[in-house]
Amino acid sequence: MEIKQLITFKTAAENLNFTYTAKILNFAQSSVTAQIKALENELETPLFERLGKRLVLTEQGKEFKIYADKMIQLTNEAKNAISGVEEPAGTLIIGASESQCTYRLPPILKEFKEQFPKVKIIFKPIYLQEQTKAQLLDGTLDIAFTMEPIQHQDSNLKAQSLVEEKLTIVASPQHHLADKAEIHLEDLEHETLLLTESGCSYRVILENLFRQSGICASNKFEFVSVEAIKQCIILDLGIAVLPEMVVKAEIEKGILKELVCHQVTTPVHTQMVWHKDKYMSLALQSFIQLTCKTFGIN
Repeated sequence: MEIKQLITFKTAAENLNFTYTAKILNFAQSSVTAQIKALENELETPLFERLGKRLVLTEQGKEFKIYADKMIQLTNEAKNAISGVEEPAGTLIIGASESQCTYRLPPILKEFKEQFPKVKIIFKPIYLQEQTKAQLLDGTLDIAFTMEPIQHQDSNLKAQSLVEEKLTIVASPQHHLADKAEIHLEDLEHETLLLTESGCSYRVILENLFRQSGICASNKFEFVSVEAIKQCIILDLGIAVLPEMVVKAEIEKGILKELVCHQVTTPVHTQMVWHKDKYMSLALQSFIQLTCKTFGIN
């Protein structure tokens, strides 16, 4: 088992396309195929399979990728140690939602890149809990920032809680509910609700509250982008329930108006999640430590 084969396998596993893998690594496609075949013969198990025109990892391939990542990273760190290079290097693949990328991570990334310029960071957007969990388990993501307690649903995942915040109901200052000192969930039943995708943590909280109160809200618009939701609220097209970090600046400027509702008390928790068997490279350790320091966690 050669390091070249492991790098080829890792690249193919992340792109699921042998032609593109060959282009990235500057190999002939036949060389990529031969290296993967040699690995499969040595391991005595198939790592990839074709489903129609799609190339996918087998279950054994998903498991082997975790070990391949560790071996590649360990090899790189051994080279750095021998050459006297102690600074973290390599690549970190981070999963995060739009709101985390916009409001939570920029200060951390700025400081991290200043301290460790040799580490390449790749962001992958995540939206749904099952998608995030699957990508952490198969090694596609090194670490993820989420507002959903996915650790409790899989013992293979570890999580570090970072911050708790409230959910905020917001509307345009021109909305007819904006002048009320307090609203009730029943007031939202016939309003236009601007929602994130089905399965998003704070949408699930709102839907559960509606269900418990016997409310059936039928007028809903669904968006992928939180920023699009905010722009629609500003234009008085509807009401939304969003984490405080997303709307705090607009509320302070008077662009959005918080609607006080004491029935909405369930907080959301931002946390970092990673595979419990993930190889803790120097780059990943440094990123986790800096993030904890930023959030005041010892």
